[in-house]
Amino acid sequence: MALKVYKPTTPSRRGMTGYSFDELTKKEPEKSLLLPMRKNAGRNMQGKVTVRHRGGGHKRMLRKIDFKRDKLGVPGKVVAIEYDPNRTARLALIQYVDGEKRYILAPLELKVGDVISSGEGAEPKPGNALPLSAIPAGILIHNIELYPGRGGQLVRSAGAAAQILSKEGGYALVRLPSGEVRRILSKCMAIIGQLGNVDHQNIVLGKAGRKRHMGWRPTVRGVAMSPRDHPHGGGEGRSPIGMPGPKTPWGKPALGYRTRKKNKPSGKLIVKRRK
Repeated sequence: MALKVYKPTTPSRRGMTGYSFDELTKKEPEKSLLLPMRKNAGRNMQGKVTVRHRGGGHKRMLRKIDFKRDKLGVPGKVVAIEYDPNRTARLALIQYVDGEKRYILAPLELKVGDVISSGEGAEPKPGNALPLSAIPAGILIHNIELYPGRGGQLVRSAGAAAQILSKEGGYALVRLPSGEVRRILSKCMAIIGQLGNVDHQNIVLGKAGRKRHMGWRPTVRGVAMSPRDHPHGGGEGRSPIGMPGPKTPWGKPALGYRTRKKNKPSGKLIVKRRK
């Protein structure tokens, strides 16, 4: 995927980049795979704000994506590569031989006309879904299950890929994009290949308006507030925060504050932490 560089007609346009969308083959989404999507502006079911700085943004429809890949042994043909406003990766529209259509996350080398399949007997090529036990070590994978049959939960963003290091005792040793090395049950499914849209990390928004279109509202720095509003506030003019590390508005450490439970059962499956 190539990036589109804008001409510097205004200060915000200088350095701004965007998607060229060269890889897309279809503009309109498949209507049978759409769901309505209501916005919650970062609020939970009680109406309380649990994620700050959310609200507004362009209207979106939710795409039904097949994370489970449970049509075992049924080949499907790639009909189109499409855009999804709800994620960074692209989608591939698959039409199976029985007539059913499904969306999957589009790997880097998947093209229109390719045939994909799922199951233990599938060939280990981009787009095919296999259990970890049937995938050779060293191959890049994505959309990895943590529990058999639940559907892919790991490695689903643009350009991401994990790698199988080895297999032992019913588990596969997988290195995740964060650097964490983790044991995952060999029965769990994963999809071959690296996810597409690898240039997503090089996008430069350039102006606040593009962030508002995504549903993000402004964030005010703590040092610009008063002491009663933020621990970083106060002082004459521009002044340092006056503490060893940054804090949240509620006084908790903003960096290096580990929230994972020490006695979490899945902790024994982590061989090497990401940090």
